[in-house]
Amino acid sequence: MNHSLLTHQTPDCIPVILVIESEFPTWLAQQNTTLRDWLTATGFKAKPGSFSLVPGTNGQWQTVVVGIRQADDLWALGNLPATLPEGDYTLNAAFAPRQMERLITGWALGAYQFTRYKSPKRTMARLAIPAVCDAGRIQRTVEAMTLVRDLINTPAEDLMPEQLAEVMQTLAQDFGATFAQTVGDDLLTHNFPVIHAVGRASVHPPRLLDLRWGDPAYPKVTLIGKGVCFDSGGLDLKSSGAMRLMKKDMGGAATALGLARLIMSAGLPIRLRVLVAAVDNAVAGNAFRPGDVLRSRQGLTIEIHNTDAEGRLILCDALAEAGTEQPAVLIDFATLTGAARTALGTEVPALFCNDEPLAFGLLAAAEQAQDPCWRLPLHPPYRQMLDSKIADIANASNSPHAGAITAALFLKEFVPAGIPWAHFDLMAWNLKAQPGRPEGGEAMALRAVFGWLDERYGTR
Repeated sequence: MNHSLLTHQTPDCIPVILVIESEFPTWLAQQNTTLRDWLTATGFKAKPGSFSLVPGTNGQWQTVVVGIRQADDLWALGNLPATLPEGDYTLNAAFAPRQMERLITGWALGAYQFTRYKSPKRTMARLAIPAVCDAGRIQRTVEAMTLVRDLINTPAEDLMPEQLAEVMQTLAQDFGATFAQTVGDDLLTHNFPVIHAVGRASVHPPRLLDLRWGDPAYPKVTLIGKGVCFDSGGLDLKSSGAMRLMKKDMGGAATALGLARLIMSAGLPIRLRVLVAAVDNAVAGNAFRPGDVLRSRQGLTIEIHNTDAEGRLILCDALAEAGTEQPAVLIDFATLTGAARTALGTEVPALFCNDEPLAFGLLAAAEQAQDPCWRLPLHPPYRQMLDSKIADIANASNSPHAGAITAALFLKEFVPAGIPWAHFDLMAWNLKAQPGRPEGGEAMALRAVFGWLDERYGTR
């Protein structure tokens, strides 16, 4: 169980009273004189995120009154674990169990601290899970998102392709999945030439990681993650400022692994496959160069316009491999373009999709899960921006426009016709702390996709 959650209420738990802001005047009028006078004297107005500690006659805190926007606001309690006094708390609210679960999940995510290299700042306040709630469902979500955050926050020195492989292998062992990897020059032997080319300059050999789980008779769902463990930009070297956060360039892989953990722990009746292309985009004498032409696993030749557009390159071999099994749905996650961030900001991943029912389902699930994303078009006329004079396609456009769209169109070339495919271009990082979302690595689109999978394939 997450260290900020209690499976059972204890006599020492302090009640947390939740008050919806719009209902506060009516609620306040119904309270006893002592509580009403205290809240009035302290200026409490039930603004979302605000709280008032109410003392008892013994000098201890008797209760906490918290203002929220609505009953199912995921992040309503996200700031409380780090701001309430240390101790144990319990919710005092007449909300539906699923609403309570969402609130508790937000509390637990707000208690997250990355402590691998630094001691925790403080002990987080703990919250009891009411008996009417599904503690397992809460914990599965929190564990999946914690895995994603931990992986992204880990510096590249301690998370190169070989360590990412170890994480994936452990995940497979924990859930009875199979794991295989193709490493180094074996990528050439087994026809993953582009993954090899992008990662060959590093002392950390590139690899394709492959996890399989579930009954083969179930519908096939394949997830793909971009696992660039560090991105220097290659010979088209990034500036120092642009390179600073590039430990997060494996955020797509982390998201795919966190989602896989959630799927397997929930026991969804699907045949899951997870492919992670893991590389270190480094600089050395054998690094791939601007102007090179690479032949992909699919057979298409790719002219390299920019070595810093490497994520789409490693994904193309993984997409081609995934397509050989004709999965019922194919979804990839990648920290792919700055253009997506320019268009949508850092908090909203861009969704590209070649299948209308899939797109609408994912967008609906994203809204339901409060895990936002926004669909951008696979605009066919922009495909000519990737034309090459000497190869089938270029890996980047010379135009400053539509960078996220042209990147998605590049990937689309490697998805076999007839396979429903979704591509998430995500930031995977919180630039600033918000309730429930500390600054640092973040699992974006994970809950949205799981919600869609659970709705589509779950046995609820």
